[in-house]
Amino acid sequence: MLTLHTQDLPAPPAGHLPMGSRAGTRAPLTADGRKLLRGAEPWLPVMGEFHFSRYPAADWREELLKIRAGGIDVVATYLFWNQHEERRGALRFDGDLDLRRFLNECARLGLHAVVRVGPWSHGECRNGGFPDWLADTPCVPRTDDPRYLTLVERYYRRIAHELRGLSYDDGGPVVAIQVENELYDQPGHLRTLRALAERVGIHAPLWTATAWGAADLPADVLLPLYGGYPEAFWEDAHEGWARGMRRHYFFSAIRDDHAIGADLRSCAPAGTGPDDRRYPYATCELGGGMAIAYHRRPLVPAADVSALALTKLGSGSVWQGYYLYHGCSQRLGQALPNQESQDTGYPNDLPAVNYDFQAPLGEYGQVRPSFAALRLQHLLIRDSGAALADMPLHLPDEGPEGLDDRTSLRWAVRAAGGSGFLFVNNHQPHETLPDRTGVRFRVHLDGKPHTVPDREVTVPSGAHFAWPLGYDAGGGLRVTWATAQPVARLDLDGTPVAVFAATAGITARFALPDGCEVSGPVTVERTSDGTVVSVPEPGTRAAVTVTGPHGRVRLLVLSGEQALLAQRVSIGGTDRLVLCEEPVLSDGPELRLHTSRSEVTVRVLTAGGFTRRTLTPGEGAPSARPLPVETVRSKALAPPARTGGPHGRASAPRDENFEEASVHRIEIPAGALDGEGEVLLRLSYTGDAARAYVGGRLVADHFWYGPAWELGLRRFADAVTEHGIEIRVLPLSPDSAVYVDPSARAGLAAARNRATVESAELVPVHRLTLPAGLTAHGTAAG
Repeated sequence: MLTLHTQDLPAPPAGHLPMGSRAGTRAPLTADGRKLLRGAEPWLPVMGEFHFSRYPAADWREELLKIRAGGIDVVATYLFWNQHEERRGALRFDGDLDLRRFLNECARLGLHAVVRVGPWSHGECRNGGFPDWLADTPCVPRTDDPRYLTLVERYYRRIAHELRGLSYDDGGPVVAIQVENELYDQPGHLRTLRALAERVGIHAPLWTATAWGAADLPADVLLPLYGGYPEAFWEDAHEGWARGMRRHYFFSAIRDDHAIGADLRSCAPAGTGPDDRRYPYATCELGGGMAIAYHRRPLVPAADVSALALTKLGSGSVWQGYYLYHGCSQRLGQALPNQESQDTGYPNDLPAVNYDFQAPLGEYGQVRPSFAALRLQHLLIRDSGAALADMPLHLPDEGPEGLDDRTSLRWAVRAAGGSGFLFVNNHQPHETLPDRTGVRFRVHLDGKPHTVPDREVTVPSGAHFAWPLGYDAGGGLRVTWATAQPVARLDLDGTPVAVFAATAGITARFALPDGCEVSGPVTVERTSDGTVVSVPEPGTRAAVTVTGPHGRVRLLVLSGEQALLAQRVSIGGTDRLVLCEEPVLSDGPELRLHTSRSEVTVRVLTAGGFTRRTLTPGEGAPSARPLPVETVRSKALAPPARTGGPHGRASAPRDENFEEASVHRIEIPAGALDGEGEVLLRLSYTGDAARAYVGGRLVADHFWYGPAWELGLRRFADAVTEHGIEIRVLPLSPDSAVYVDPSARAGLAAARNRATVESAELVPVHRLTLPAGLTAHGTAAG
């Protein structure tokens, strides 16, 4: 029996943080030592990073709709000074750099925003975002040097001009401003930057700073935000998992991570960081994936992302922030390369263009498996975030002994006032955790013991989930405990419906109060503690009706696979649960989806059960098809192995090395880019690094790490139709030290002797509009 005693904790400090909405703001935003509040209601935001300046402005709205469909309600974005003022005195906020246009688009879609104004931002950008001219200016950057502050003030004034009227308190989307990034030892400077920003007219209810690495922040001036990644491109190219990342798969009261950006620090942290008792546990960089550097190329599966996020939520996070949530591309319109590289003193070489990050939404808007895996957690937060925000972490009486413990089950409880959630994580990257047999939990809530479940279960390897304790299912029905994860609570024609996701390999069981009558595809057991209901076959028909003093409530238990399709969508002004393989985008009265499938099934939950409609792109719509690849030059010469940067890591091939690459030409068929949706060119190649050119201009690049390389052609439509696309591939030097995931090592080994495009496929992504009256038509769903 695994045991946990919750403890009464002192009330969090309040009124000590100099931030929050001004008087008179509707639903004012405030923060105390435990949580954020929106009005009188606790608020647990879900934030995803999307760099507007690294994505075509014409596509912002569609991508923001996807982001919102994933359960994100706050969009974070960097400002990179060297993009907005590459040439001193020539400030630009036009085109793809139009911050105001981007934030107004967020506002129109009901999304909040956090603006990370720098001046130093990093984001794998050249000089961390500093313009090159700053290095030639007599000043000491990232300090209170008056000469530096004069330059920052001019930059901040222009940002304030772009942000005028867009603060949350003015009815706009901006809820927070982050100053600087990863500044560990200049608390006075951080204080100065906030004061300077406010003086020139930058306003927001909340002010933040990154706090990992035991950052020395000015006390009670900025909310400390934390992070954690499944892997680390900034590690050396050693064979194993980046060790510091292990901690993120254990439940813990420790918020800090000394590993993020450690290769940019000259020495190990010496301080203790902010006092956690004075601030809510907030994050801004939970890894939505991981970037690819030349020397280290991690592969991040969806479960690595979702298990980390769930573990942070279970550890007490009250602000889930992902970096990146939407991939993007480094800017190509600059006079100088805009990516991080060893040429500018960084330890790592990044691709010249690709900043996909293996994110839930890719560089060209591709929807990845991690999107659905995270969305399921976001449904839980939407359903129960207000309660969770005020539930502190409680750890078991006996926990894992250290980062190498693979025998102890990892679990924790967040609880308050007799209700809570039991979190379990039995997944970590690289090392498969075993099945855990004979598992039962004994949780003491408010001094009353609860044994969950009522019989031993096996927690499968890879499982990670949250089970409710003392859960209000709606209509006055209180579920004592359940072995299924809450998804959503809805009202369907006056009947409360609570939807749950079954945990694979564990029967969904619900402990209900005495006096309940239960009907449906279930087995019912009466015990001295009440009624226990088992749902042996979860699915769209696994609806349980519970009738008692509270009235009538329905419990619906979806299978784990079906729950990954679940999303909440406004249809005709009514909140509905929809099951679909693709995100359903709600754009005013129109519902649409993007798909490369030949057909898509949409199921909508109504009072009578699910209705089903199958959509197809229509007769004559193009489907995925192979394209011929013309090999213009098969011979390729591997560039000599080089190392560079302060840590002597492998260096990426230079521009001139691609003159010695194999060359392959692909013609894009006439009419292939006539529609609205994206068209992906999916390439399988053998090689170390590849670049794509259109009309002689570099448009995309890639360091090989296993998955196929996908290029979105829509943004180059006219040029690629006229010129076709040229792919250049280089082999790997025998002497280069490069890390890839163990599953990809044979492919990288082949790249030492071969550099070629193996195949090319054109994949159209269709935009389908869902029919009106979707809930009233279609067939009953099984």
